[in-house]
Amino acid sequence: MRLLVTGGAGYVGSVCSTVLLEQGHEVVVLDDLSTGNADAVPAGVEFVEGDIATAAAAVLGDGARSRFDGVLHFAAQSLVGESVEQPDKYWHGNVVATLALLDAIRRSGTPRLVFSSTAATYGEPERVPITEDAPARPTNPYGATKLAIDHAISSYTRAYGLAATSLRYFNVAGAYRGAGENRVVETHLIPLVLQVALGQREHISVFGTDWPTKDGTAVRDYIHVKDLADAHLLALEAARPGEHAVYNLGSGEGFTVREVIEACRRVTGLPITVVDAPRRAGDPAVLIASSRRAVEELGWKPQHTSLDEIVADAWAYLQDLGDRSHAARR
Repeated sequence: MRLLVTGGAGYVGSVCSTVLLEQGHEVVVLDDLSTGNADAVPAGVEFVEGDIATAAAAVLGDGARSRFDGVLHFAAQSLVGESVEQPDKYWHGNVVATLALLDAIRRSGTPRLVFSSTAATYGEPERVPITEDAPARPTNPYGATKLAIDHAISSYTRAYGLAATSLRYFNVAGAYRGAGENRVVETHLIPLVLQVALGQREHISVFGTDWPTKDGTAVRDYIHVKDLADAHLLALEAARPGEHAVYNLGSGEGFTVREVIEACRRVTGLPITVVDAPRRAGDPAVLIASSRRAVEELGWKPQHTSLDEIVADAWAYLQDLGDRSHAARR
C-alpha cells in the first residue's frame, strides 16, 4: 500500500514508518518539524515538510481516485500541562488541523484512516482495567481535543464511507531500529528517569507516595513502541468502510513509579536519585488498559511485555543518541 504518515518525524510516527517499510509498504511522511526531527524519518521514505492544515490537500491530491491507500495520523500537540495553559494551541493544532485533514481525505477518496488517540480521553476512570466502553470524561484540553477528533471521525465514516480506526494508547516507551523518544520537552517517566542516569537531570520527582497502591506510588500501563506500531498495521488492514472502530492499546499490566525506577537502576547499573513530592492535581492512582478487544478483533499479540526490556531498548537508544551528539561536536 501507499500510505501517508502525518507526524512521521515524531517518536511513534517514525517507528511506525520504519515498520511499514519493513512490511513492504510505500511511505510518505508529512511533518512540520515543530516537535519532530527530520533525522528520525527513516531512509527510503519520501518526506514532505508542512503543516497538515495547509499541506494535506496538496499531498493527498484531489480526485475520485486517491494516490494513497490510507493515512496514519500521528501529528498533534501532545503536552498535557501545556494544553491547560494554552488551550487555543490545542484546539487549533489538533482539532482544526485534523478537520482539514479529514476534508482532504474525503476529497481525495482516500479509503482508510488510523488515528493516534489517547487514554487521556477517559480522564479519571471509574474502574480498571479501562475498557473502550468506559465513560470518556477528559480532564484536560489535550484529552478533550483527541475525543473531539474521535467524534468527528465517527461522523465522517457514517456520512462518507471512510474506513477508520482510533487507537487509544496508554504509556508508550522503548525504541526500535534506531528510532526512539527524543523530545525537547520531556514529560514521560521512563526517559525522565534515564536522563537522571545519564547525568542530564539531578533527580526524578515522585509525585505522591501515599496512593492506595502496593508501594504508595501511582500505577501506569506501559506498552513497547514496536508493539504499538504492529497494532497500527493490523488496524489499517482490518478497517471497514463506514465503520469507526476504537481500540485501547496497553500491556494490561500496571507498574508503580518506584518499580519503573528500580527497573531503570537494574538496566543501567547506575544510581538514580529520587525526590518525593506532593501529588499532582488530577493524577489518578491507577491507569491500566484492557486491550482484549484489540487482541480478539485485530489479532494483536504484544511481543515486548517485559518492563526491563522496554527500559533497556530506551536506554540503548538514549546512549546511542548521546554518542552521536558527542561525535558531531568533535
